[in-house]
Amino acid sequence: MDQSKFDIKLKEYKRTKDSTMSPLVRARLDATYAALPEMSRERKVQRLRKAPYVAAAAVILGATVFTSGFISPVMAQSIKQIPLVGSLFSFIEADLGLRAAGEQGLSSKVNRSISHQDMKLEVTETVFDGTRAVYLLNVTAPNLKDGMFDTGAEVVKLSDAIENVTFSIDGKGQDDPGSLVTGGFFYSAGESHPNFLVFEEILKTPDHNSTSKIPDSFHAEVVVKLAGIDQAFKLDIPFQKATNNTSQLKPNAIQSNDGISFEVSEVNVTPVTTRLLYSVKLDGETSDKSIRAALFDDQGRQLTSLHGEGERKDNTLTFDARYASAQGQPKYFIIKPFVVKDHFAETVTDDQFIKGLEIKVDLPEKNK
Repeated sequence: MDQSKFDIKLKEYKRTKDSTMSPLVRARLDATYAALPEMSRERKVQRLRKAPYVAAAAVILGATVFTSGFISPVMAQSIKQIPLVGSLFSFIEADLGLRAAGEQGLSSKVNRSISHQDMKLEVTETVFDGTRAVYLLNVTAPNLKDGMFDTGAEVVKLSDAIENVTFSIDGKGQDDPGSLVTGGFFYSAGESHPNFLVFEEILKTPDHNSTSKIPDSFHAEVVVKLAGIDQAFKLDIPFQKATNNTSQLKPNAIQSNDGISFEVSEVNVTPVTTRLLYSVKLDGETSDKSIRAALFDDQGRQLTSLHGEGERKDNTLTFDARYASAQGQPKYFIIKPFVVKDHFAETVTDDQFIKGLEIKVDLPEKNK
């Protein structure tokens, strides 16, 4: 029996400046999916050696709040001088789930900071919906100006100056047995707040036969190392679940075509994160294909893939995937399996979708 478990990591995540029409079809999980048929009998887990917090070789950069083509440099500079009012998450257009959290008051104001000489790191705001733990980090330093950080050897973007970040709960980090920590990523908060970074951590979902569960509140220890600074910064960050508005569906819907069987077993939706459990069964002629699922809302918008875990048993691939929730209250989702062609593509073309496998899942009345 060929059985292997794996963590799906983000291969590449690029937030575009055209945030209103941003390509939500991300191929951040493609590299791992493509490797599925080639996995050995032993468990293989991808980890980033240098920075275990980041779930891929590429640090995530460049989420912009305002599209540069629509505002002048003078206006952009003026915006930077405006004090932050309300939730900064409401300005993050590239992630509709986090934007909804800011607009709906689902973020929590916190005051956690640490200083070393003339540098200060401060966590000002968090979002936690039971799946995603997100925090905003503000960096203040004389060698930091408009998001550019002088390491002493070179001047780089602040996001590039992060050498290493660890995130642990109850003393357990990403690689520790029994840890809730799966992995995460970070990116710039945008042009209007260039000295802020957004850090996201995806928590593991306990197995269905497990008695453990993700707590409604917890404290996380975060350790940040910046280039050119010999002191690591340690922060204790509280997280409180902000919403119980969760829809849990078990459609158990199945579609089969062309030697492939696609089943959606569970859909969980919060205003911030959508979780999808699905499986793909391949016959002998299609077992070499790399397949994953794209998730669309009732407006035709494709939800951004975040993270996931999967398991291969014989020719059946089972996935537990997370997506950034769509804005508003969708009436239904359309789930479309597709064949991975380019492991570094940012969009999926129509010819990649597998005909006859599309599944529609209606959401309950309270989401309408």
